[in-house]
Amino acid sequence: MNNFEFKNPTKIIFGKGSIEKLENEIPKDAKVLLLYGGGSIKKNGIYDQVKKALTKVDVTEFGGIPANPEYATLLEALKVIKEKKITYLLAVGGGSVIDGTKFLSAAALFKGDTPWDILTEKIRTEKGMPFGTVLTLPATGSEMNSGAVITRAETKEKLGMGGPGLFPEFSILDPQVVASIPERQLANGLMDSFTHVLEQYMTYPVGALLQDRFAESILQTIIEVAPKVIKDPTDYQAAANFMWSCTMALNGLIQKGVPGDWAVHAMGHELTALFGIDHARTLAVITPSHYKYNFEAKKEKLAQYGERVWNITEGSVDDKAYAAIEKTVGFFHKLGIDTKLSDYTKDYEGTAEKISKRFTDRGWLGLGEHQNLSPDKVEKIVKMAY
Repeated sequence: MNNFEFKNPTKIIFGKGSIEKLENEIPKDAKVLLLYGGGSIKKNGIYDQVKKALTKVDVTEFGGIPANPEYATLLEALKVIKEKKITYLLAVGGGSVIDGTKFLSAAALFKGDTPWDILTEKIRTEKGMPFGTVLTLPATGSEMNSGAVITRAETKEKLGMGGPGLFPEFSILDPQVVASIPERQLANGLMDSFTHVLEQYMTYPVGALLQDRFAESILQTIIEVAPKVIKDPTDYQAAANFMWSCTMALNGLIQKGVPGDWAVHAMGHELTALFGIDHARTLAVITPSHYKYNFEAKKEKLAQYGERVWNITEGSVDDKAYAAIEKTVGFFHKLGIDTKLSDYTKDYEGTAEKISKRFTDRGWLGLGEHQNLSPDKVEKIVKMAY
């Protein structure tokens, strides 16, 4: 097992009716900016619950943060922060709203001229404006980590940021919110969280027995609850297990002591930036090709995953590893998620070359757990995903 340090300061408030506890978490003298997305929270009752809990503090609202948090929109919110002398941010939404709020947390205290530099220059945020979250869409784990991904439409870029100053102070997780989520978004959430675990698990063995079993248990739970959540999102037990699995998939715990991959996300982000494909679905496009291309480097872990998660007991290591990839693809298809780029766009020719050039231009010359996935290899993986 590798050496590691672990600190996660986010307070989790989990369970039925927990949104009303919001009033105890925000300082009474705070000037709050309430951030949300397209307005679904006003239809499903979450907005009213939040507003009721915030009656004792000064609240300004900013809605309209899109599914991939857009830099230009966030700059408008940043103006509001400056004009209204905001001191506290509250994200009410899924990963996109929370990621956008993390960007604002960093940008509000950023000393440079152009906040986009935080992403392009990979500037770690040591201290951001304090913020909390009310999670409405389980998927990304952003409610309990310090990372964010921001999109810039004008340049067709999607880049990550982070730092110890970007952990939420608290996050409220009420599984009842799952009842109002459309099926497509539920499938995306299941897909996203599943792949988050794979990015931290599907590398090579380092003797981290407990970490492996943490990861495998999250994968098994997602597989078990997926059909229940899709069939009946009002099933509280299924919703609760789904929500907590999404959080545990990316709160930092299972990545400690083990190597991480994250090449699937790097390639997937480009597909979203170029074509506007849902983030989770780009992961489904890249994952099978990535594992097949890197089969020799990953087959031990693939076989272990096949045995422990999919109960594949027959055949050699290679047989089990191949069968595990097929089982994974089958699971994505059962969620209603296609796994080829051509399923999403007819304009896929040249995509691999474009992504390869972008990675070269950025100096991303070695992705993956061995840091040996050069842009020419990325090009081959993306082509395999056509």
